[in-house]
Amino acid sequence: MKKITLTLILSFFTAIGISCVAQNASPFQVTVTGKGKQAILFIPGYSCSGDVWKETIQQLGPNYTSHVFTFAGFAGITPQANPSLNEWVQAIGHYIQTQKLNKPIVVGHSLGGVAAMWLASEYPDKIGKLIVVDALPCLTAIYNSNFQSQATPDCSAFIQQFEKMDPQTFKTTQYTAMRSMVADTSKLETVVQWSLKSDKATLGKIYCDFSNTDMREKIAAITCPSLILLEASFKAYQDTMNSQYKNLKTARIEYSTKGLHFIMYDDKDWYYNQLRTFLSQGNF
Repeated sequence: MKKITLTLILSFFTAIGISCVAQNASPFQVTVTGKGKQAILFIPGYSCSGDVWKETIQQLGPNYTSHVFTFAGFAGITPQANPSLNEWVQAIGHYIQTQKLNKPIVVGHSLGGVAAMWLASEYPDKIGKLIVVDALPCLTAIYNSNFQSQATPDCSAFIQQFEKMDPQTFKTTQYTAMRSMVADTSKLETVVQWSLKSDKATLGKIYCDFSNTDMREKIAAITCPSLILLEASFKAYQDTMNSQYKNLKTARIEYSTKGLHFIMYDDKDWYYNQLRTFLSQGNF
C-alpha cells in the first residue's frame, strides 16, 4: 500500500474559531493508506503512535482507506505549546470536513476512544460507525463517584510532575505502567518507547484534560452504530460499565477473553472477529 504522510497545520482562526497557540504547530500527523471506498479514522491512545493500528489495518484488508492519527507531542511528533484534547477533537472534525470524508468509521483506543466518542457526539451526522477499544466515557468517575468535570482545570501540577522527572525515573515509571497494560511482552518495548519519545509537558497537560473529561451525558448525542470493546477484567463490573454507557443507545458492549488494556495486541483473534462482524453489519 502506498503511504502518504500529511502534516496538517489547521487554521483555527478561520475554520473553527480556536486560536492556534504555537506557530507551525500541528495538532496531529496523519498517515493515509489504502484506496478503499470506505474511510476509517484510527485514533491511538495516550502517548501512542498511530502504528498501534498497523496490524488492524492489515487484517481489515483492501476495502478501506485508513487515516491514521498520531497526536502532537506523542511518540516523537513535534509538540504544541499548549495542547488541548478538546482542540484535538475539533481538529479531527475539521479534517473530516476538509478531506470530504463521507461517513467515516472512527476507531479509538483508550484516550483515543474518548476522543472518538467526543467526535461522534459533536458531529453525529458525519460519522458512519464508532468503535471504542477499552475506553470509558468517564474513567475518573470509576475511582471518584462524586467527580464533576471542571470548566477550566488547573493543569500546572500535572505538567510539573512530568517535567520534574529525571530520565531514569521517567523510564522506570513508564515500564511499570505499561507492564500493567500490555500482556504481550513482544509489544512492551514498542509501547514504552512511544511513551519515552513523548513530550513531558504534553503528557502532563493531556493527562489532566483526560482526567477532567466526562462524556457520560454527551454520548446521548451519538446516533451511529457503536461497538464498545472492553478488557476482560471489566466483565466483573458489568453494572458499572453499563452505567457508564447507559446514554449511548446505539452501543453494543463486548468483553475480551484475555489480556490487558491493549486488546489489539493481547486478544487478537477475538478482537479481529469483533471488528469484521461489526463492520459487515448494517448500513451507515
